[in-house]
Amino acid sequence: MPKALVTGASGFLGWHVARLLSNRGYQVRALCRPSSQLRELDVERVSGDLRDPESLARAIAGCELVFHIAADYRLWSKNPQELYRSNVDGTRNILETAERAGTERIVYTSTVGCVGMRPGELGDENAPVSIDDMTGHYKRSKWLAEQVALEKARNGLPIIIVNPTAPIGDHDWKPTPTGKIVLDFLRGRMPGFVDTGLNVVDAEDTAKGHLLAAERGRPGERYILGSENLTLQQILLRVASIAGKRAPTFKVPYALAYAVGAVSTAFATATGKEPIAPLEGVKMARKKMFVTYAKAERELGFCPAPAEVGLNKAVSWFRSNGYC
Repeated sequence: MPKALVTGASGFLGWHVARLLSNRGYQVRALCRPSSQLRELDVERVSGDLRDPESLARAIAGCELVFHIAADYRLWSKNPQELYRSNVDGTRNILETAERAGTERIVYTSTVGCVGMRPGELGDENAPVSIDDMTGHYKRSKWLAEQVALEKARNGLPIIIVNPTAPIGDHDWKPTPTGKIVLDFLRGRMPGFVDTGLNVVDAEDTAKGHLLAAERGRPGERYILGSENLTLQQILLRVASIAGKRAPTFKVPYALAYAVGAVSTAFATATGKEPIAPLEGVKMARKKMFVTYAKAERELGFCPAPAEVGLNKAVSWFRSNGYC
């Protein structure tokens, strides 16, 4: 089996991809910062940083496949330029390093936030979109990084782009913003909900989508990896049923959510502590991120489980690992 480099294996989605590849018999090398923990994986660890091209050259040497999953996934940062250095410059660094190394296949993990959304329609890979449609620094940095990948693909680099929606499941260490919704509910910190919506997908299925993209994807193409479109209220109702708890019934007006986000973000900027409700996240919530994964199903054979499968895993894992 070929050797594959995975960036971001110490994080949520990267961990699932690294585990799947290892279980399928691939030789897996994980690029991690020296301070990062690599838990419950039997893979080769190499220390490095996306902003350090020399470390990337050492990591990629001998790898036929690269799965670039690592990203600075924060909806608030005291220094937003950090997101651009990691997400845009880091992506350019690893793609250029892979190009020089003659890597056979590269899967780049973008985000559903880079997908166009037409009013009243499900978002897909062909919907027009520009940086003006991106809310906040995280989305802008990921959109710019995706443009780097698309340009490299046009110039002949064998890159397949995947756009995961909102993965949920076990081993969400940090947790991710989607996992935090589940965890906040389990901890009794979700008194109400805003009128928003996400496409929710089991993280394990998202990892399978990455491998399918490497095996069957067309270079230069984008593939949405998602499952069910659910409103936040529907998500909380399902989590409540799984957890045996009552779901909140109070619908928070957007104006109130915006005010809370503005105040908590201003406080965070003054103190350096992460806001309870980042204003960037509140702004993003104004639009329902409903999409279709039909292209991935048609071209890759992607067949995800219902969102409830991932939600079940998340509830069980958070509870069994002392998060709540």
